[in-house]
Amino acid sequence: MKKIFLLLSLAFSINTFAQTSDEGSYTKVGDTAPTFTFEIEKGKIVDLADFKGKLILINLFATWCPPCNTELPLVQKQIWDKHKNDKNFQFFVFGREEGWDKLIPYKTKRGFTFPILPDVDRSIFSKFAKQSIPRNILIDQNGKIIYQSIGYEEKEFQSLVKLIDDKLNAAANTK
Repeated sequence: MKKIFLLLSLAFSINTFAQTSDEGSYTKVGDTAPTFTFEIEKGKIVDLADFKGKLILINLFATWCPPCNTELPLVQKQIWDKHKNDKNFQFFVFGREEGWDKLIPYKTKRGFTFPILPDVDRSIFSKFAKQSIPRNILIDQNGKIIYQSIGYEEKEFQSLVKLIDDKLNAAANTK
């Protein structure tokens, strides 16, 4: 019993450290988001700048990552299902060091309907950080980072959901 308690305490401490330590981040809230190109579908390259004017959520994950696998089903239900048809919203999930060969079966098996895209060489991940997943980066319509998170924690995730809801409601009310 003591071993289980110690193991759980250690896991909680590591997760909490990942949430609060920002040593591995290259970007911060208030920065202009880095620009980059990526494959949005096999053989079709786009630039992040193509989506300026939209609220953009970027999730950086790996298929083998337990906190990522806790978070992504919640992203599906609480963010994607709610906002996928909103013309003011764009969502991209990048699989760190993973290609289409892993991501397509993963997406199918898990039943996700949002875009899961390859970042085989970490070229996208390295624009934002040197370590730690999952990561969420929310970029406003002007290209500024307005939210960043490291790791998964329910309370922090709910603040992301609320921020997205509030920003998209405000955008809908100004048009």
